[in-house]
Amino acid sequence: MSGLMLNLVCEPGPGGKSGKSRGSSKHERFLGRRHYLEHKGLLKEKQNKKQKKQNKWIQQKKKKESQSAQLNGGDGSNPDAIFPKFTSCLPNKINEPSSSANTCSTDITSRRDPTHQAAPRTLGPLKYVALDCEMVGTGPKGCCSELARCSIVSYDGDVIFDKYIKPINPVTDFRTRWSGVRRQDLFNALPFHQAQKEIVKILTGKMVVGHAIQNDFKALKYFHPACQTRDTARIPLLNQKAGLPEHEMVSLKRLSKAILNKDIQRGKRGHSSVEDAKATMELYKVVENMWEQKLSDLSLSAKAVDLALNQE
Repeated sequence: MSGLMLNLVCEPGPGGKSGKSRGSSKHERFLGRRHYLEHKGLLKEKQNKKQKKQNKWIQQKKKKESQSAQLNGGDGSNPDAIFPKFTSCLPNKINEPSSSANTCSTDITSRRDPTHQAAPRTLGPLKYVALDCEMVGTGPKGCCSELARCSIVSYDGDVIFDKYIKPINPVTDFRTRWSGVRRQDLFNALPFHQAQKEIVKILTGKMVVGHAIQNDFKALKYFHPACQTRDTARIPLLNQKAGLPEHEMVSLKRLSKAILNKDIQRGKRGHSSVEDAKATMELYKVVENMWEQKLSDLSLSAKAVDLALNQE
């Protein structure tokens, strides 16, 4: 019986003695090119360009998110509000006699002021409404202000909304001398959350005019876009026409007398939010064209500065 012997000789593969594959020829060309770029210092330059491009994209994304957050009311820290809570440098009781002496520390000519922004052209023509609210006191000795009446009038002064509103907490001070609200006015008043929905529906998409309007928004637990807000307490042109210092926070009553020659908020029966809203709209219309042109010019200047900074 004979056997067959095979003599097999195994040679190492293309990967060397270890037998590991060096990869395809395409991969070898890639490695060769990479080594060449590293040797010439071009690879690092290419990576730097890529990193700069990535950083620029991240900055643009953050800027868009920041703008979107501003229009939509911030970070949502107040769950009870339609829009998140915000702070205001305005006095809480602008309509009270003592409030005429108060001033705001913010520079009213700054383009960052919430009432000093032109409406984006993409919004198209906006309908104008004037808002005024009356507040009562809740909590110990009436230390907290809550909404008790809200009035909204059109550009022509027609009443769109005027209702008494029942505060969330029990009223401890009706402040009738200033608010004009009496106990019997709130017996069948609209619940706050229902009134809030109706009011927000009216204000959405409108240019809202008011006097110390941040106080009204605060009472409504509502945030309105800055570019769609006009505050007659913060328009220097009105102070100029009244012969008063530009930076002084002037009461609505005083401005109405000086510019419109109208007496409002008279007697001990308190203020009428309808009367105040109409007076506010009339004051705004006196300087409307000049003020909107100024805001438009400021907006264009701000865009030019931003563009120059981005190019740098």
